[in-house]
Amino acid sequence: MRHLIRILSLGLGLTLATGALANSSCDKPRNDFDDLYCLNKVYSQADKDLNDNYSQLAKLLDGDGRRALKGGQLQWMRQRNDNCSYRDQRGFFVNLDCATQTTLERVRFLQDRVRECKSAGCMNSKL
Repeated sequence: MRHLIRILSLGLGLTLATGALANSSCDKPRNDFDDLYCLNKVYSQADKDLNDNYSQLAKLLDGDGRRALKGGQLQWMRQRNDNCSYRDQRGFFVNLDCATQTTLERVRFLQDRVRECKSAGCMNSKL
């Protein structure tokens, strides 16, 4: 299974030439580098969604809520990094699938808090 590209080096830079996937698609990657490119696109979108939802929620919160949100976000980032990456003598490695799934879970959490704020009122205790 191509999604078993468990780790990648961030030092790699992921510099793929323009058109690297010209004869391929993310539905049917031709090789592990195509798959990595596609996984990176999915992670990038999840990260954008995370930032958008975080900003949307922060605007709905009072000062105490924003502080709680920021503290929770920093704690979540440490946990994501601990669970989805490691460093050894060869470099720094990230399990991109783990990072994507963890980020999507956090997006859902933030979306739930936004929905809550808009319907029943913001509950800082849940942040």
